[in-house]
Amino acid sequence: MNAQSDASGPEQYVLTLSCPDKQGIVHAVSSYLFMTGCNIEDSQQFGDHDTGLFFMRVHFSADAPVTVEKLRASFAAIGDSFAMDWQIHRASDRMRIVLMVSKFGHCLNDLLFRARIGALPVDIAAVVSNHTDFTELATSYGVPFHHIPVTKDTKAQAEAELLDLVRAEGVELVVLARYMQVLSDDLCKQLSGRIINIHHSFLPSFKGAKPYHQAHARGVKLIGATAHYVTADLDEGPIIEQEVERVGHDVTPDQLVAIGRDVECQALARAVKWHAERRILLNGRRTVVFA
Repeated sequence: MNAQSDASGPEQYVLTLSCPDKQGIVHAVSSYLFMTGCNIEDSQQFGDHDTGLFFMRVHFSADAPVTVEKLRASFAAIGDSFAMDWQIHRASDRMRIVLMVSKFGHCLNDLLFRARIGALPVDIAAVVSNHTDFTELATSYGVPFHHIPVTKDTKAQAEAELLDLVRAEGVELVVLARYMQVLSDDLCKQLSGRIINIHHSFLPSFKGAKPYHQAHARGVKLIGATAHYVTADLDEGPIIEQEVERVGHDVTPDQLVAIGRDVECQALARAVKWHAERRILLNGRRTVVFA
């Protein structure tokens, strides 16, 4: 479902692009928008001297008879001339997403609530889990719940079922809201740039069970969380957002867990929001975030 723009105002659009950096890109884009009767509302750009790439996000408006289809068709020549990787979307379009969860539901509940109150510009197509613990939670928000159990022998079948759901529902983003299963290399490739994960930021330290208890035993002074895109390299995909909280010597392991849950929710929610607003551009193993 698409949110409707103000009927009395012009339609809003977002153009994102990345390409080899050279002279004339900003001029070409701004001239194109002027010639097509569009008005730039906001523009952000970044040239990376390390990679030689240029990144740009433009929020612009246009009155009818301009449409997103006409804009895409007419911008293609400029995109080709600068070897751009580009997209144009209506700003009012709400991104279709799937939330995946296992046994810890704090991030799931946070995202469901933020979506309901309009803090996230998304439509949640489904909640998927390898357990049934959060069936009632998803149902209470009016979101379909799909139980897809995963074992060593059924992993390929489970991932195929997930992909079928993504295609059938027109899903643009899969969010691992504490989904505790390692995705196959093939699935990571098929959904490259379209899966976001959240985990504690102690890695590579304190791996395995009860990382916050391990951290307490070592007397850590910072609790953190990292939201990143998923790649075949476990927990090493391009970082989108990180959040930290300072803690004292008097904090208990259970309090560390509670603090960790809060920072995980904050980091993941911002990452999902920025992705849905098309503010993130991949830059090799890093990201450019026009927040």
